[in-house]
Amino acid sequence: MRTRPFRSLPLRRPVAFALSFGVVLLGLGACQTTDLGDITGALGGKSEKPGPAATDPRAEVDQLRERFRATPNDTDLALRYGSALRATGQRSQAVAVLEQATIANPGNKALLAAYGRALADNGNFQQGFDVLSRAHSPEDPDWRILSAQGATLDQMGRNEEARQYYMTALKIAPDDPSVLSNLGLSYALSNELPKAEEQLRKASANPEASPRVKTNLAVIVGLQGRMSEAETIARSGLPPEQANANVAYVKKILVRRQMAQRELSPRHDRPVAGQPDKALAKALSRSDD
Repeated sequence: MRTRPFRSLPLRRPVAFALSFGVVLLGLGACQTTDLGDITGALGGKSEKPGPAATDPRAEVDQLRERFRATPNDTDLALRYGSALRATGQRSQAVAVLEQATIANPGNKALLAAYGRALADNGNFQQGFDVLSRAHSPEDPDWRILSAQGATLDQMGRNEEARQYYMTALKIAPDDPSVLSNLGLSYALSNELPKAEEQLRKASANPEASPRVKTNLAVIVGLQGRMSEAETIARSGLPPEQANANVAYVKKILVRRQMAQRELSPRHDRPVAGQPDKALAKALSRSDD
């Protein structure tokens, strides 16, 4: 059965939203683990309740582990523990913790949202999508979850369906940079680079855009052969060390795509606009940094 997004959604003012995708994407630094979920990054959102921003997630994991064992039905604690596990790359453990918490609290939408995102992070895309669908309803839709569902569909190669979810999210949160960035990257995954660039430029012009939006834009500009412009975008507004790491990351993605293209198409056939760019998807899905 073809999955369709919510219809006739009521418009409401968007809430200020800071992506937690460290949750999903590039905390721009020299050491970063990147995957397609990172790039199409709106799987994070208001429903998770991580610890204070200054807390080191690795230290927090150790602190939360014992507390969670003692009180496994504590909803807020489960959300914080799951978030800390995801932040340290312990994706399977995050799934297990949040699954246990949702079993104990089956109607808790915040837990369902976090569990769905954790499943998608772990590569369980269809199951993650299904769980995210239970985390909100047509009567009370959450634009962040709609965007997360779109990102999950993109990871399954269902790009046109994903865009329906992004468009619906944008009806609720017009011009939200995280959703626009996801929409742009969705176009990139079907090799529609001018459309991808258009959406990402719109997203990066928003003062609330996270640094990773410009990184995504730099990747798309670089894919079109404008590397000097891509480097300028990647460096924009960053201190030298971070700017250099950002440029290195953009170059790494472009090289990975070239390598993947050679592996997938020995004759060097160029992907056709509107068709899945499997080489780009493969380049973004690697996590061997």
